[in-house]
Amino acid sequence: MEPKNRLIIAIAVIFLIAAAMFTSFGRSLFTLNTPSVVLPSLDAESGDGSSTSPEEDPGQYQTVSVTPQTVQSVIATLTRSDSYYRELTVETFWAGGSSSLTVQVWTDGGWTHSRQVLPSGAVRHDLVGEDTIYYWYDGSQQYKTAPADSLSPDLAQRLPTYETVLDLDPDTITAAGYELRGDLACVYVEVRLEDPEQVERYWVSVDSGLLVAAETEQAGELVYRMSAYSPIASPCPTTASFTLPDGSELHSLS
Repeated sequence: MEPKNRLIIAIAVIFLIAAAMFTSFGRSLFTLNTPSVVLPSLDAESGDGSSTSPEEDPGQYQTVSVTPQTVQSVIATLTRSDSYYRELTVETFWAGGSSSLTVQVWTDGGWTHSRQVLPSGAVRHDLVGEDTIYYWYDGSQQYKTAPADSLSPDLAQRLPTYETVLDLDPDTITAAGYELRGDLACVYVEVRLEDPEQVERYWVSVDSGLLVAAETEQAGELVYRMSAYSPIASPCPTTASFTLPDGSELHSLS
């Protein structure tokens, strides 16, 4: 066989081998997605996280341990439900006393309506949307307004905004992990900010991305506690109202 023909045959064989290798390996390299964070299952008795992988397509996922070093990355993967109804309880404590109030919350399409029964028995409504908060009390057709920002819906419910943890210096995070709170699997994080005597704790639901519990301690004494363990209705029920006391409808369910 002439050298020229042997060269052509050799090049053809090399090409076929390269094509076969690409078919076997290259396709997976181009189609493989960035691994998604998978939260370990929690043992109902102990609350410990186990490193189990999802049954379907386990190669596409990565089980991540939650530590003070990784908790910010894990929280960044959580997304709040954008249409729901739930109830929560907020308690405050001081030397010799405490108070408790119940808050109902309806959220849909960027609007949040919260209704809270104050210790005095008065019922306050806060309706937050776009860049304005509207608030009034039961029995009155008058309402007031104030400027609003991204933190306003949580503040109206007397909640800390747990996403602020993402902006913290990692050195301020003193503990983190997976825990059961009620029957809900949660990401837990504890932070200590400027005041060395103040400790804040958050429990964020893995399923809904909502804060389901929070605590604040001052000098070792509990001064604030929030809990929301009742079932979440999602999407927001059709009975929800985003209407001012004078009858003006600011948002209709999507």
